[in-house]
Amino acid sequence: MPVYSKKVMDHFMNPRNVGVIENPDGYGKVGNPVCGDLMEMYIRVEKDIIKDIKFKTFGCGSAIATSSMVTELALGKTVDEALEITRKDVAEELDGLPPQKMHCSNLAADALHAAINDYKKKKK
Repeated sequence: MPVYSKKVMDHFMNPRNVGVIENPDGYGKVGNPVCGDLMEMYIRVEKDIIKDIKFKTFGCGSAIATSSMVTELALGKTVDEALEITRKDVAEELDGLPPQKMHCSNLAADALHAAINDYKKKKK
């Protein structure tokens, strides 16, 4: 059984920013066919700043915790600052993830980046 940090457990048991934003400015959806995790990320942007962010995740505790943490890291940042949030940043903010769960942090960061790229495409 993997050992999880207190932060991972907190974000799993009390995830932040869960839900859907109707008519979002950006939407991203990513999945991992191997483990079955699926993440959806929604952003509301004003003057290039992420003013609201929500997620829906179907997956393990690590997937939920990393989704929650990514929303906290991105909220209030410019879209370009949020694009710089890496998989490593997510894992570090959660005080680490078990090696077999690192792919979850990849999905969370990828879902955020997909939502931002969707926003940028719509803006052109």
